[in-house]
Amino acid sequence: MDHEHDRSDSQRIVVTGLGLVSPLGAGKDEFSRRLSEGACAIDTVQSLDTSAVSSHLGAEVRDFSPRDFISVKNLRRMDRTSLMTAASARMALDDAGVTVSAENRDRIGILLGTSFGATDVTVQVADTLLKEGPSSVNPILVPNTVMNAPAGHASIELGFRGVNITVTHFAVSAETAIAYAVSEIKRGTADFMLAGGVDILSKFYYESLSKFHGLSPDKDGAEGARPFDVMRNGYVVGEGCGILCLESLSCARNRGARIYCEITGAGMGSSPTSPTQWPKDTQGIRRTFQRTLNSAGLAPEDITAIMASANGDRVLDAVEARAYDELFDACGQKPFVTSVKGSLGESFSSGGIRACALALSVKNKWLPPTVGLSNPLLPMNFVTGQKKEIDVKHAVLAGISFGGTYVYLVFSDYKSQ
Repeated sequence: MDHEHDRSDSQRIVVTGLGLVSPLGAGKDEFSRRLSEGACAIDTVQSLDTSAVSSHLGAEVRDFSPRDFISVKNLRRMDRTSLMTAASARMALDDAGVTVSAENRDRIGILLGTSFGATDVTVQVADTLLKEGPSSVNPILVPNTVMNAPAGHASIELGFRGVNITVTHFAVSAETAIAYAVSEIKRGTADFMLAGGVDILSKFYYESLSKFHGLSPDKDGAEGARPFDVMRNGYVVGEGCGILCLESLSCARNRGARIYCEITGAGMGSSPTSPTQWPKDTQGIRRTFQRTLNSAGLAPEDITAIMASANGDRVLDAVEARAYDELFDACGQKPFVTSVKGSLGESFSSGGIRACALALSVKNKWLPPTVGLSNPLLPMNFVTGQKKEIDVKHAVLAGISFGGTYVYLVFSDYKSQ
């Protein structure tokens, strides 16, 4: 089944810019090169002391110079999440060839997802407040404790004044932000939307996840990220920011912009479970996946690839693999499946970085390998070892969260529509 052809170009939303600050590097070029090579950014954590917990690995952003992207006057006001966001937003606009001006600044917006926000700043403020009292709290820090600080700082730094929204939807925050950003352009409230997600690795964040027994090793075995692997035993923490620049196809064509891909479908769903547990049945995933395909006018056999949510968790990876196995068992044509969390870790707003990775995959016609996968838990078309050269027509970005929340997006080669 092909996509509907009666939609106007003003209702077709395309990706024209990518901006990232990731453990694999800042900017799309370094990120793309290392991702295609199957590089792994997971290493012993250096930014904090992990001696109090049993996990010691993480995927940290190390080679990032905020001064390359952000004005000196705003640098000192920004926390780490805001620095990554403002830098990624600038890169996305630059990559799209969009210059903020008096003519367009009211039509450029941002929709950002973050799961935890600036946990480093929040802990610092709370610690000072409790130990020394309100008068000792640095007033510059306080605004950065709110979830919408990164998006706000990005708009101040770059000068745009359109829609400015932050969503917190746990592990599908970035995917949710992208889905809503698409709808903002379709509704005509913006010409350009920056959409994605940001989260950072902090001591509070790291130790909290360890206390919930989510990090590898959750029980026994060697520590590491092994998505979809029989020997997986938990996820490894990651961090970073990934932002897409979105606009209508008509706008992109009028500007002569380079187009990475088209976002042709989005679907949301849930099968509520405990706030700290992954869903255990496949029904919610299958229902949301089908809803997403319906919104794109596609059938299961149209899907070339899936960028999975799997991160090495025993429950998540098993239920996700089973769901896809059940979904595609009947149609006889199974898509290729990959997860970049074996390379980048789990940041919970990783949907932004993974969306950039999938946009690159559609444009450049290759899928990155699933780093850490050597013994698949099910016989599926997993991309392992090295990248898979393939003409990606329609690919699905999977977002699955604790608590049983799902957000799926379809990224398509816009020329095939």
